[in-house]
Amino acid sequence: MESSSSSSYSSASTQSPDRFAESKALAAHYLKDNIDGVQAIAEHSDQTTQQFVTKQAESIAEFIDELVQRVKPGLDKAELENELKATIAAQLKRRSPAGRCSEKTEADMFNSAVRFLKWLCPGSDSTFSKTNEKHIYPCFVELINFVAELVVRPLLDQQPTSFDEKPKRLIRSYILNNAKSDKAEDKHYINMALKCDTLNYTMGDNAEYDEDSYLISEACLKANDEWSDERPNYPCIFAVVEVQPNSSDAKMQDGFSQLVEHSKDVYRNQHNRHFIWGLVSGGSEVKACVFGPNFLLASQFMDVTSTAGRLELIRFLVNWSFCEPSKLGYDPTIRYNYKHECFAIDMVNSNGQMLTQTTYYLREVVVIAERVFGRHTRCFVVGEQPPSLDENSDNSGDILIKDAWPEVSGSAEDDMRDESRLLKRVSDGLAGRSEFNGLYPKYISGGRMQIQNAHGDSVDDTTRTILGDTVWAQLGDLPLRAHMRIAMSGVGEPLESVQSIYELVVVIYDVMRCHMGILKHCQILHRDISEANILVRRDDTGVHGMLIDFDHSIDITDEGYAVRTEGAGTRPFMSINNLEDNSTKRTALDDWESIIYILCWLGTFGWNRATQPSGSVSKMAIASWNDYDEMMNANSKRRDMDSSRIFTEITKGFNPNIPHISAFKKFVNGLRAVLIDDHDDPDMRGAIFDKNIIPEESDTDDFLEDEYIVRLDPF
Repeated sequence: MESSSSSSYSSASTQSPDRFAESKALAAHYLKDNIDGVQAIAEHSDQTTQQFVTKQAESIAEFIDELVQRVKPGLDKAELENELKATIAAQLKRRSPAGRCSEKTEADMFNSAVRFLKWLCPGSDSTFSKTNEKHIYPCFVELINFVAELVVRPLLDQQPTSFDEKPKRLIRSYILNNAKSDKAEDKHYINMALKCDTLNYTMGDNAEYDEDSYLISEACLKANDEWSDERPNYPCIFAVVEVQPNSSDAKMQDGFSQLVEHSKDVYRNQHNRHFIWGLVSGGSEVKACVFGPNFLLASQFMDVTSTAGRLELIRFLVNWSFCEPSKLGYDPTIRYNYKHECFAIDMVNSNGQMLTQTTYYLREVVVIAERVFGRHTRCFVVGEQPPSLDENSDNSGDILIKDAWPEVSGSAEDDMRDESRLLKRVSDGLAGRSEFNGLYPKYISGGRMQIQNAHGDSVDDTTRTILGDTVWAQLGDLPLRAHMRIAMSGVGEPLESVQSIYELVVVIYDVMRCHMGILKHCQILHRDISEANILVRRDDTGVHGMLIDFDHSIDITDEGYAVRTEGAGTRPFMSINNLEDNSTKRTALDDWESIIYILCWLGTFGWNRATQPSGSVSKMAIASWNDYDEMMNANSKRRDMDSSRIFTEITKGFNPNIPHISAFKKFVNGLRAVLIDDHDDPDMRGAIFDKNIIPEESDTDDFLEDEYIVRLDPF
């Protein structure tokens, strides 16, 4: 799935100073190291099948152990080659293809073995250094690909007897060096990546889905890359591998940070990813890593120079070839439909029960997940029918599906923070109030998603389900997150589709008018005003704003709502109260504060490529609003918002190349003044500009001059 071009820009993420510094801070914050059972997350959920897979892995490990044993001190090169070739030939005679097999010959496998044995047998090659990453990468690649070849060549006495015992995919490894995201602003590179090479057994002429159709990225299909041996790009990467010269704490931390950095782009390009796998090698010691919405887990070391360590790594790699799609980190409820050449997305009803007959068909991705950690919010425009393959047909969608991983409490039935419940309440509370039509999404259905295990049983799709009880028990008080999906009517475009300052002001006005209407008539406070939660809608009457995303919303009639302050907001736009996570009762003023931050951010960084600055912005004071240290972030905002004089230094940094930017500065400075300096005056409290008396946009800045300003009281 490839997001539309309109969703490829994000000022909050792509323009942040020093992305790697942020990745390093994230890795340090979320990492839980030396967790037992990480590799077992990838085991098949059917015990009988997993026993078969384990035997396959053990036979491969024994094969490689035989090769290791052939590397003896004093053996000359010719003798070693003969020993290795004889061992490989003998082993292959005991094996038979179980599925699609590559054309790798004995000579190819010998060449692979010669390379990876340098890594597995220290001292066997005087030119090889196990502390040199450039030496290790090719060895790691060859080992993984060697294992993949043997996955489809099981021992003659271990042939599969059922479909579940057949490998579903091969995990292949590639040296990339210059791989990059398909997003123009991402210039960083990765060195080594893994890709799933799907093995199809069930595809027929009229088949709509195959076993691994959830793996397919639209970008891969367009590039004809999914079934080729070409090196993968971000839309096709399954996992990233990082190699460090040794296994010291500092070097391993660097490796984890690199995984975080590159996994951002995997999430951005693959909209059907639940979680991401990774591998970090420190010399000859390897750790398996798994990234989820609120965790980064690393396994114990697997030492490839030891028999036990090799077996553990090989078993892990082989598990990936057999396990269910959800164990790989892919969402099995989003599948590619070959017949209709589109993605199909399953929906849930209001009780959270899977309705297999309720399937929507993707038209466009309008919101992408841009961060490794968090709710991973995505929004899809869909239709109830598959799109026509006729290029002249109108294939626009009229339904928006939101997909996210929020924190939850208890079962689906008892979770009062369920966004689908809150959105239904908003829809019911504003029903019949025509002044808000089109300014908020109307609820259709939604709830907590479920997945099926190998026995056909449906279970809630949560982080605990992903990790399993053994791993979960080691994570202390880690908050539970669940996979939520909501279908709603009302489709908009990302904020970056705004074409002028005038349109931006109109959109913000509509959003906050809707915000206050929801507070007044539904007793719900939004709490997460951010650029990602503001959409743009166009109709015959002009441009309008739409407020979405009620993940962090609260019922203000709930006596305990004031103390539920966890993680509310997007860092650059979070109010000081939310950053400090203090006990101050949250009010609408917190959300209005967020609007000021959004306007300043957009005025500085722009809202699309046409309005982004050409020079460096990393040294501007506003950059500290994205500081990962929330207390430092809050202190910076307290400083910058303290007085109109200090705040003017922020607005001075607005991009001068944006048309009407001087009027926009007046607007933002004035908004801050009436919300902060004058908020104690009942007549001035919460004042905002009245859109209704703003004349049509002109070539001058007079559309925001004082004579057009009317003070309202949205509170």
